[in-house]
Amino acid sequence: MSSLKPARRWQPAFYPFKKEKFARRLLARIELAVKGPLFGCRMCGNCLLQETAFICPMECPKGLRNGPCGGITPEKNCYVDETRKCVWYAIYEKSLRMGREDKLLEVLPPLDWSKVGTDTWGDVIRQVRNVGTGKFFGSLFIKDRRKSNIVWEKVFRTIRQPEWWNGDSEYHPPLPHEPVSELERKLQNGDFVVATEVTPPLSANSPKIIRDIEKVKPFVSVVNFTDSSSAIPKMSSISCSSLAVDLGVEPVLQIAARDTTRNGLQAAAIGANTLGIKNILCVTGDNPVIGPIPTGPMNFVDVDSVQMLWILRRMRDDAVYLDGRKIKIPPQLFLGAATTPFASEPKLQAIRDQKKVNAGAQFFQTNLIFEPGRLDAWLEELDKRDVLSKVYILAGVAPLKSCKVAQYLNSRVPGVVLPAYIMKRMEKAGRGEAEEGIQIALEVIDALKNKNGINGIHLMTMGWEDVVERIVTESGLSGNNG
Repeated sequence: MSSLKPARRWQPAFYPFKKEKFARRLLARIELAVKGPLFGCRMCGNCLLQETAFICPMECPKGLRNGPCGGITPEKNCYVDETRKCVWYAIYEKSLRMGREDKLLEVLPPLDWSKVGTDTWGDVIRQVRNVGTGKFFGSLFIKDRRKSNIVWEKVFRTIRQPEWWNGDSEYHPPLPHEPVSELERKLQNGDFVVATEVTPPLSANSPKIIRDIEKVKPFVSVVNFTDSSSAIPKMSSISCSSLAVDLGVEPVLQIAARDTTRNGLQAAAIGANTLGIKNILCVTGDNPVIGPIPTGPMNFVDVDSVQMLWILRRMRDDAVYLDGRKIKIPPQLFLGAATTPFASEPKLQAIRDQKKVNAGAQFFQTNLIFEPGRLDAWLEELDKRDVLSKVYILAGVAPLKSCKVAQYLNSRVPGVVLPAYIMKRMEKAGRGEAEEGIQIALEVIDALKNKNGINGIHLMTMGWEDVVERIVTESGLSGNNG
């Protein structure tokens, strides 16, 4: 399998949305003829090969341009199509071999659809002329790699980082401010926070969602509402969050990239802030391949979770929309992201998570944790990168209600793997499986409470809201929450 094209091309190349001049059409055809067989090029109009170890990220079925999702399998395969290797894992491994690890941190832009289907070579030629043709080609023979990179950056950075995006690999701390939400205040104060999820209803049943919110209200600091998890439509996260605000409960609004456009994201952030919603969790979202049929678009997202964080951070701190328009009253936001600590090797996962923090993530909610001891290697890698001092981490914990639920999580939910001994405990429990699931959750929480770098837990009850009171009480965490 070629290291330039580790996965087969996912989709045919794009065509432009308007008629181009003959010279540009010809150049585009030549570019595709060369880059298609070599890299699986889709002619996105914003080539990122310089930053991704000369492996095209558009081979990713989701079209993720800033790193892998959390659903990579233990065999390093793509969960959308398990017959193919994860292209981003190949990018990470090759970048490390080439000594280009620093390139992986640069926040790369979403597609500019006015350029999709057109050539990139023309832009390269024009920029080479601006820099100086002799200077550019002379840099190929400079032994000092640092000096030659400066010349190449003047050419390729301008192309991959248009003025409307201007991404980089630096950390952007939030502007000095008072905590905008109770969640941010408690985390800053050093409280060990308890968050939970309340499952949005499948129908227009507001009495049920209200009852569920009231059940957990006295025992948690915030309530998270998923955004059509498992690619199944439910009551919207923003509607549930608005109900929570009305009930005096602080929500975490979840926005999934799967169903979100760049315009929709910015509009939702402004609208949510007007409703009193300050905490926003940016996630890529489960691919429709795991949802019901008819299956929705599986090929790519308009903006990925890293790009979502970058856009929202700039709206908050720079008071600008993506198109450059000024925002008179910018939104007040406490930004979060999801992470799957065991999705890939700790070193590679830490790179992905550092990129999210650099882009704007202030807190993480992890995928489900059943082996707290395995977190140490990941936390150590984050610490080496000075990430732990810049982000709060809420570890995901799930009480297993039944052996059937455990089997479902283990086989169907991307990024979740239950160790064999947990599965055996649930199988042996028989009719006491629900009680066994609670005990496992309490043991996990007990291990997490004293782990450096973990600032709280995120209880994912999967519709079992009644168990929150018992878990919070028996774990001894009721003092700092509610």
